[in-house]
Amino acid sequence: MLTSIGLVGLSVIGMTISTYFTAVAYHWIRADERWIPGFCRMGEQTCASIVFTPQARVFGLPNSLLGQIFYVAIIIGVPLGLVAQPLLWRLYLSASLITVGLGVYLSYSLLFVTRVPCKLCFTSHGLNTIIFVVLLLG
Repeated sequence: MLTSIGLVGLSVIGMTISTYFTAVAYHWIRADERWIPGFCRMGEQTCASIVFTPQARVFGLPNSLLGQIFYVAIIIGVPLGLVAQPLLWRLYLSASLITVGLGVYLSYSLLFVTRVPCKLCFTSHGLNTIIFVVLLLG
């Protein structure tokens, strides 16, 4: 039960960050909107600049949009018990492992290629790692 609540909670946080990045990527909102809390707001010289880099897209779609799909699958799958079914658990675990691998690549890119210290990006990658561990152990 606690594991389920944790997975959903982590996914809601990840979904919030991904939605923000997706909205910026599609120009639905500006990265520095006043209503966004200051600690989350992306500056034009930092996080907002990486949303439009080649590394920010996989298969032509923003990484954040793929993240939204991943988080929604967890948010829906946990209460329905889908994550507990062995075959689907393997699918969730595989998708989660892919997000962790992509996160390692993107973290490397942030640190050594674009050299942008994006707190929200690192938070998302950390959440994905924790989700993977919870799925693996849960």
